Amino acid sequence: MSCPFRLAVINDEITQDFGRACEIASGSMGLSWIELRSMWNKNIVDLDSTEVAEARRILEKYRLRVTDIASPLFKVDWIGTAPSKDAPQPGNRKADKGAFHNDFAFEQQDELLERCIELTKAFHTDRIRCFDFLRLDNQAPYREAINEKLRKAAVLCEKSNKILLLENEESCNTRTSEESAAVLKAIPNKNFMLNWDPANAASVGDKPFPQGYDLLPKDRIGHCHCKDVVRKPDGKYAWAPVGVGIIDWVGQFRALKRDGFNYAVSLETHWHGGGTPEASSLKSMQDIRTALDKARIAC
Repeated sequence: MSCPFRLAVINDEITQDFGRACEIASGSMGLSWIELRSMWNKNIVDLDSTEVAEARRILEKYRLRVTDIASPLFKVDWIGTAPSKDAPQPGNRKADKGAFHNDFAFEQQDELLERCIELTKAFHTDRIRCFDFLRLDNQAPYREAINEKLRKAAVLCEKSNKILLLENEESCNTRTSEESAAVLKAIPNKNFMLNWDPANAASVGDKPFPQGYDLLPKDRIGHCHCKDVVRKPDGKYAWAPVGVGIIDWVGQFRALKRDGFNYAVSLETHWHGGGTPEASSLKSMQDIRTALDKARIAC
């Protein structure tokens, strides 16, 4: 039986050396798909034409297809608001700008979206990952305007037959399953879908599976990030190897298959306990395959 999912890994979780990341993804991990975020110490949206051509050459060499452009679109403070006092953890703004090379202002977001659409064409994918702005202490006064911004972005993407994937992210305004369901209801555009990340939801105290997953419209889930998280004795959360944390990945995989999900399940390692990013990613991919085996899903 063929895998019902597009099993993948985010390239820069392995290394910034894109050639090495692709070698590991296609070789040791045995993958046919990869998610693109940053490489050669550049965010993907900052690559010049020569670098894009080189990335394409490497992808062809290792026979890898691209799941989506994991862009930093809309991962900025909403215009005219102060940064949130609700410091996201385990992630934060400083870490995001440093590790993922995301340093784009609100005023650059429309241009950034156009660039992302160009990159989908260059890398032969139909999906762009986005966020819904950094977490506000009180998003209610701004929620309608935020939704309209997302709606307009989805309309622009639709003109190029592209899908906009909103990730539920602990540092942003949509982070829980309930908030994810609400924004999907408010923005009914069919090409506006969810990048479902159960661990991100769990890291802020949500119960993503089965309770949270049950709230989501299954036909609007267009991508899934796979990692795990544990709650420490002090009540804070830390990333963990898949299968040892809060998330019931065996149950989640079974539910995704049952509900007809056939898009990417992409490893976003985050856990660094393996000694090196490469070793941690290899261990995490092994753990994903173990969970898939337990779910009786052949991948």
